[in-house]
Amino acid sequence: MTQTQVKKLTFTEFLAKVPDDGIYELVDGEIVEVDATRAHKNVARFLVKSFDREAERLGLDYIVDKDIVVRTVNKNGQEQGRRPDVSVVSASLWNANVLDYGAVTEPIPLAVEVTSTNWEDDYVDKLDEYERLGIDEYWLVDYLAIASRAYLGNPKVPAVFVYNLVDGQYQSQRYTGSDRIISQIFTELPLTAEQVITSSQLSRL
Repeated sequence: MTQTQVKKLTFTEFLAKVPDDGIYELVDGEIVEVDATRAHKNVARFLVKSFDREAERLGLDYIVDKDIVVRTVNKNGQEQGRRPDVSVVSASLWNANVLDYGAVTEPIPLAVEVTSTNWEDDYVDKLDEYERLGIDEYWLVDYLAIASRAYLGNPKVPAVFVYNLVDGQYQSQRYTGSDRIISQIFTELPLTAEQVITSSQLSRL
């Protein structure tokens, strides 16, 4: 029996073929749907609003969005099409071609991933890809404390991890509870880990 090998899509082919009726990423050459719970989306929406207000207050050259596809490359050299839960891009870069679609190949200043059941994608694969691309700052919001104790400690508690690019490698800081999150992109941002985590509205259940 001959097995037919499916051709892996490039980033450009992914953009041409991605369906319009959902949220998708290009993962290892295949189009993969990435859905999220309302709690997950609540956190992303909270951060979009928080970052957007801060950019406007300080007159920063940033656009904040949750629907931007970023071209990355994995450790095997395969093009990926990642869609961070929150993206901060240079407004100058974005508006240089306003007729183009919402995909970028350049490193963006900040990306946020809100973890879910496939948490290893965020802690391992996307971390590697964002570092490889040169994204200056990467936030990982584990509001469910779903990752292993190797990341969250014992006992496991919800946390926000901020990874900053230093000499081409990420250095991480973990924030929990009332810790104020320190951002190199939004240096005056007055957010605590607890505010980000509780924006999920899980406490209402």
